[in-house]
Amino acid sequence: NGSQFVSNIFKYTCEKLNMHHEQIPVKTPNKNAHIESFHNLLQNECLKYFSFTSFKEAYKEVVKYIDYYNNTRIHSAIGYMTPMEFYRENSSNIKKKLVVRV
Repeated sequence: NGSQFVSNIFKYTCEKLNMHHEQIPVKTPNKNAHIESFHNLLQNECLKYFSFTSFKEAYKEVVKYIDYYNNTRIHSAIGYMTPMEFYRENSSNIKKKLVVRV
């Protein structure tokens, strides 16, 4: 809900990419629990172990963590599978046209 999310450039980019920007009320992180949970994992399983000296260095580690999160780390909520395994097993049941909410 910061200024970057109400900027005209951000709004235009979302429209261009056919994305719907869904905002939650201020000071209600429980309404966005899934991303709050991911941010907590990212902080506790990745970021706290590094002292970055550049954006490039931080970006590289975050990309590595996201790859680990999706392809190696098992998730109890999806039957102790990785998200990629879950996707592959269930891709025929997933709608072909997805609405992306940011």
